[in-house]
Amino acid sequence: MLVLASESPRRAALLAQVGIVPDHILPAAIDESVRKGEQPRLHALRLATEKARAAQDKWTGAPAFILAADTVVALGRRILPKAEDQAQVAACLTLLAGRRHQVMTAVALIAPDGKLRTRMALTRVSMLRLTGDQIARYAECREGEGKAGGYAIQGRAESFIRDISGSYSNVVGLPLALTVSLLRGCGHG
Repeated sequence: MLVLASESPRRAALLAQVGIVPDHILPAAIDESVRKGEQPRLHALRLATEKARAAQDKWTGAPAFILAADTVVALGRRILPKAEDQAQVAACLTLLAGRRHQVMTAVALIAPDGKLRTRMALTRVSMLRLTGDQIARYAECREGEGKAGGYAIQGRAESFIRDISGSYSNVVGLPLALTVSLLRGCGHG
């Protein structure tokens, strides 16, 4: 049995793309605030682990694999927010335009025996220079709201991407090869 500790429809869709359909989806509400001095990599790992543990605490069914993930967009050591509105989308894109940034996704898996395993994917993304008008139009379409770094590579923002180095599905929100490997290595599927 597989429990996905996520409220992200993208993560469930990505898993389905490779034939994995969670038996249950159990979003884990946690405080996602960045701690003072916390580096992007450690922030993602902490949040993925906390999401998995929170879902494990809520789960009342039969022993199951609990899968959680957290995606962080970082410009150097700076963690960009999950954009809440058009202004944050525009602010994120203004920072990212014409620059290279990193997208990190930490994946946490708790096996039925209670053992926690974590993995990290890192993808480097280069964004084209964008005009103020391009940024404003993208913010107005609202596609970047609720997304780490204020953009969705699987949508209109793909036209802003010059190149990526690493996993495309990581930038969408779940590195599939890493996740499938982790699940198989722990005995799922």
